Amino acid sequence: MDLHITVERAQRLKKLHAEHRPLVLPTVWDVWSARTAAGAGFPALTIGSHPLADSRGAKDNEGQTFEEVLAAVRPIIAAVDVPVSVDLEAGYGQSPADLIAGLTEAGGAGLNIEDTVHSEGGRVRSTREHADYVAGLRAAADDAGVPVWINGRTDLFLHAEDAAAVLDEAVERLLAMEQAGADSVYPVRIQDDDELLAAVTGALTVPVNSTAHPVKHDLDRFRRLGVGRITYGPLLQIALTDAMKGMLAPWSS
Repeated sequence: MDLHITVERAQRLKKLHAEHRPLVLPTVWDVWSARTAAGAGFPALTIGSHPLADSRGAKDNEGQTFEEVLAAVRPIIAAVDVPVSVDLEAGYGQSPADLIAGLTEAGGAGLNIEDTVHSEGGRVRSTREHADYVAGLRAAADDAGVPVWINGRTDLFLHAEDAAAVLDEAVERLLAMEQAGADSVYPVRIQDDDELLAAVTGALTVPVNSTAHPVKHDLDRFRRLGVGRITYGPLLQIALTDAMKGMLAPWSS
């Protein structure tokens, strides 16, 4: 995609985050789902690693190479006129500069980066290591002249037996990402816990991203809790799977 278009879309994505609280970014996985979500009136989208992998018969958790992901997202991004952010998992072993170069060449306006390193046995980066990686992404985006929106994710709650017990550590990690240049932060797996969500949103100045289910969750609740950005992860695809099974069931006998 032409660099000028990518820059314009990245600038638009930044503006949308300022105008909408929360900004809802439907998580899509192919051209059809992207066009459908954009056609429903959403001003920006995100491509999720889990639904993208499922749509391609691959495994999540970096079951695809970076080159395969770029080849898959390129036509999705080109098919719509709205900014698209891409879930790039833990970076596929790429340097920050190479990750930004590949993303912006494909037309991506933003990215999601997590701290579980799947290529290294699923270890979790330390707070400083992940913040340094985010800082590298910020510097690379600045060098490229593209204001890529960086959504810094932590999986501490996902891995913890007691989510409340890691709250302080998670907030420390999220603050470190914010200070390193993340535009928003994403504490995974606390979308159903009002107390934890409120504690996190109250500790950060950048928008906090929450996962949401498009049917089971309520937008106003997230707004009351201070959430600044909403994505669906794999939950939109799962909801559509359930709906499709319901529609097809009478025809399968």
